[in-house]
Amino acid sequence: MITSPRIVGIALVVLGIGLALWGFQLSGSIASQVTQAVTGADTDRVMTFYIIGAISFFVGLFLFRKN
Repeated sequence: MITSPRIVGIALVVLGIGLALWGFQLSGSIASQVTQAVTGADTDRVMTFYIIGAISFFVGLFLFRKN
């Protein structure tokens, strides 16, 4: 039987992947490309999506694999 932490874990994994993909799409926008060309770094918004996506993904994996 699937327990509540496993369901939350699956949801966080899916959310993490979605946020990372959304951040990847944002990195291709014109505004982000201009910022990257001028500063040499991704915008704060893109980095926020990447970081929150990675944290969600790993917390979700932990909750899913936890006994």
